[in-house]
Amino acid sequence: MTQQPQPVATAATNGHTPRPQDSTRQCVKYSFFKVDTAFRRLPEDQQMALKLELIATIRGFNRRMLLRPYSLVGLRGDVDILLWQVAEEIDAFNALAQAIFSTGMGSYMTMPYSLLAMTRKSIYDIGVTDEGEEADRLIIQPGDGKYLFVYPFVKTRAWYALSHEERQRMMSEHIRVGRQYPQIKLNTTYSFGLDDQEFVVAFEGENPADFLDLVMELRDTEASLYTLRDTPTFTAINMTLAEALDSIGGAPVAETAGPDMATHQGWMQTVALSELAEGTSAKVYLGNQQVAIFNVGGELFAINNRCPHARGPLCEGTVHDGANPSVTCPWHKADFDLRTGAVIDGPIRTPVESYAVRVGDDGYVYIANHDSVTAELPHVG
Repeated sequence: MTQQPQPVATAATNGHTPRPQDSTRQCVKYSFFKVDTAFRRLPEDQQMALKLELIATIRGFNRRMLLRPYSLVGLRGDVDILLWQVAEEIDAFNALAQAIFSTGMGSYMTMPYSLLAMTRKSIYDIGVTDEGEEADRLIIQPGDGKYLFVYPFVKTRAWYALSHEERQRMMSEHIRVGRQYPQIKLNTTYSFGLDDQEFVVAFEGENPADFLDLVMELRDTEASLYTLRDTPTFTAINMTLAEALDSIGGAPVAETAGPDMATHQGWMQTVALSELAEGTSAKVYLGNQQVAIFNVGGELFAINNRCPHARGPLCEGTVHDGANPSVTCPWHKADFDLRTGAVIDGPIRTPVESYAVRVGDDGYVYIANHDSVTAELPHVG
């Protein structure tokens, strides 16, 4: 369930990895599920078994994509659960949906709403001060807000008939209002040609009243005159997957299922060692973070995959082996120590996070934050 391991260019071969276009953006999917009431009439032991099977199936994709579950039970009548998904390729969403609907519980589920989008740079001047901040708009990293507010957004054709300068003037007012609510985090993604809407906007926050006030103020801006559609609107509550499933009723499984990140005393299973040959790398997800795993001369290293300078994909960089292995970002040539994540050279002085790496008895590579693991990897075979 990880990205296929990639060959790593080494210093010995003077390899050079060009900036790939598919690494500059992410694919984003909001899948809204409704569970048939017939599920709640099943025997409790069957309900529990079906929930646990579904949880295990979805968790199997944690290494391939970022997954964030939410409950909408009691907040809308037409949907129960939201899965916010972020991946590097659209195919991952197809694979996840297929896996979900192939489970026993999948026969009781429908997807009444589905919003597909991608990240990209804004065509407007939004007041970004550096390249790294602009690159952040291409990388979706959900916060820890309790609530998520999501809706599709479509502008009128008259909006696009305006000059860029006129649209910039109105967008500047729109941005000014939004920045009066720093407690609300905005994630804007683009759907042109991919789905029925032009944008999908997702706001994260701790207080629904803050979002209500923000939207009311945005209605007063001139740009709102050019809104064609911004419904349906979904208000969702951040939960673990098991908690979200328990919110629909039936036998509870949250205590049995545990946290969404399937770890062993802090260690998360990633790719099989047999799939990570010497001289290759793999990209996986650990919570909200992309992690690059390298096999350099039989020794394994793991660091955050995104260069702090402009979020370049380090798993596609040039690896320098030897006594102190390092990787050079393919975008702006910042060089990072693979053991510690420290900057060795380049246009930035901010290190990347490094991770502990072990191989389990089951032949899989495990990674973990250094401060959240025991001294040794427990038996997981």
